[in-house]
Amino acid sequence: MLCGSKLRAALSSHLRRHSSAFSLPLRRFSSTVTATMASNNHPKDESYLNQVIPKRIQLFQSIHAKLLTERLSLSSDPIKITLPDGTVKEGKKWVTSPLDVAREISKSLAANALISEVNGVLWDMSRPLESDCELKLFTFESDEGRDTFWHSSAHILGQSLEQEYGCKLCIGPCTTRGEGFYYDAFYGDLGLNDDHFKKIESGAMKAVTEKQPFERIEVSRDEALEMFSDNNFKASESIEIIKDLPADKTITVYRCGPLVDLCRGPHIPNTSFVKALACLKASSAYWRGNKDRESLQRVYGISYPDQKRLKEYLHNLEEAKKYDHRLLGTKQDLFFCHPLSPGSWFFLPHGTRIYNKLVDFIKSQYRERGYQEVVSPNMYNMQLWETSGHAANYKENMFLIEIEKQEFGLKPMNCPGHCLMFQHRVRSYRELPLRLADFGVLHRNEASGALTGLTRVRRFQQDDAHIFCRESQIKDEVRGVLEFIKYVYGIFGFTFDLKLSTRPEKYLGDLATWEKAETALGEALDEFGKPWQKNEGDGAFYGPKIDISVSDALNRKFQCATLQLDFQLPARFELYYSAEDEAKRETPVMIHRAILGSVERMFAILLEHYKGKWPFWLSPRQAIVCPVSEKSQPYALKVQDEIFKAGYHVDVDTTDRKIQKKVREAQLAQYNYILVVGEDEANNGKVSVRVRDKADHSAMSIENLLKHFVEEVEAFH
Repeated sequence: MLCGSKLRAALSSHLRRHSSAFSLPLRRFSSTVTATMASNNHPKDESYLNQVIPKRIQLFQSIHAKLLTERLSLSSDPIKITLPDGTVKEGKKWVTSPLDVAREISKSLAANALISEVNGVLWDMSRPLESDCELKLFTFESDEGRDTFWHSSAHILGQSLEQEYGCKLCIGPCTTRGEGFYYDAFYGDLGLNDDHFKKIESGAMKAVTEKQPFERIEVSRDEALEMFSDNNFKASESIEIIKDLPADKTITVYRCGPLVDLCRGPHIPNTSFVKALACLKASSAYWRGNKDRESLQRVYGISYPDQKRLKEYLHNLEEAKKYDHRLLGTKQDLFFCHPLSPGSWFFLPHGTRIYNKLVDFIKSQYRERGYQEVVSPNMYNMQLWETSGHAANYKENMFLIEIEKQEFGLKPMNCPGHCLMFQHRVRSYRELPLRLADFGVLHRNEASGALTGLTRVRRFQQDDAHIFCRESQIKDEVRGVLEFIKYVYGIFGFTFDLKLSTRPEKYLGDLATWEKAETALGEALDEFGKPWQKNEGDGAFYGPKIDISVSDALNRKFQCATLQLDFQLPARFELYYSAEDEAKRETPVMIHRAILGSVERMFAILLEHYKGKWPFWLSPRQAIVCPVSEKSQPYALKVQDEIFKAGYHVDVDTTDRKIQKKVREAQLAQYNYILVVGEDEANNGKVSVRVRDKADHSAMSIENLLKHFVEEVEAFH
């Protein structure tokens, strides 16, 4: 690490290099725009490309140069940098960066570290450290590294989109599912499709080869508005966001190449880290998610540090398309959607069998785990939603109706109704924890463009439960929920990750209560024994939460289970219970909890996870009896009747097709067991048993077959 006069010289040299380079990107950018426009055959906003963007770059460069000059005047006092293993490195304030520390540790780490964390705050690798600190470094293998990598890739995608089509960029985050990124933009009359992807990818990879650094500046409100005044989307976004920020909130802008973007960051060191990038799809979107605002287009992308992982991802994506739940659902005659009720799915008899089995499975666990099932109304007067806070924060996502000049809303969640249940009579501490479970129908007014099969719907049910408990009971209750999740996901064949999301910047309640709750959640996670990570500042405004993401057979991640602490709803509804001293009243803590999440969404995930091959216990087609000839049909019907009476889903094929054809059709229909019966089976009271996807078969008595079925169900096979 540098020190003394060498340090000052290095900083001065750094400033000169940046200052002399300031005019070069503008000249290169101008010629690039001209060449790009000449090669394209669609209309483009020339003034935006030739005037607005260069002006924006000039403003960025001016502020950047000023910041570098100011940094030279700052005191470069020694600082101590503590690594996760306790090692302490020495550095210089306002000079030493996380990248410098990585270089000192090893060349490999310096080449692969994408982002750092300084005293719990994510930090650019090239950004100088400002004081003594605890430092963590992350590669692509970490969640922090991947999210940053994909967020930076969104900027690279945005740069290509802006350069190729002269569009006005809006937002470009990594996706909430943690796979890739997207960028929303306004294109006027141009409609993007797959044919545009090659050109977009080419522009993005051009930025990669240029090894453009991600540069960060801090700006004032006025500077931010001036910089983005020519993009009405960015300008309005700036105004809306900046007005909501605290007066001392830092506003940051990032640049890579010709792209200058209002962004909180952080980002990877430079564009060359992105070795492989692909566009996945284009779709419509609304500005700020409001269907009454401007119509935008969204381009989704994926990127990796090497081509091999991109190829693997695209291969898995093609595999996933084969097993899309909408395709399999139609093929297996499970469900359908009708335009007269968009976002609300019809479950056909075989689909209903699966749906009910999922519900019954969770209900059977309720009895063992001390939950009490309740039924609550579907519609409430808006007074309820005003008390809960949903009228102020969620009303646009609710279905509303006027009855006798009063406004009512269909419930989008069960929690306020459960508060009324707790409230309707005096409660004692002896009743706690009180675990209320509800499979009530929920409705959410999702935008039509956001509806996606069973994974994003308007009508759905949850295995929803709310636990009312004392503060001293939080740890045990959370651990109980985690054990419940582990049991259910183990049966489904899912692996899952855990994160503790802590107090956000805007929160309700007092700091001491939050700290006590976060400690209880952390202790519960420690006692649970599975590795977990802390997700600083990502808790809900009403309480900390544990985020659970599951991974399926195709290694895709989904958010299903919910575990959230809530101090605010009990306070809003003035809930209380009598303590040991009956004259004393205390307010309960509320735990929001779901294991499946939406039953519809879990149905879709499982259908794709199993690739349409349902396990026996969950299957809607557990067995089919196939008579060899018409003579064997009476015995086949008798076998069907015995199996049906034992409680299993069994069909019989009475068509006149040859037995080989019957067996083949049964295999394609995904029957778990194919029971062939002929004269020998009828005479001996047996069946010839074939297991799905297996060529061999064996003779079994009906009695032994039913015993085997019982064992399969009990083992969740």
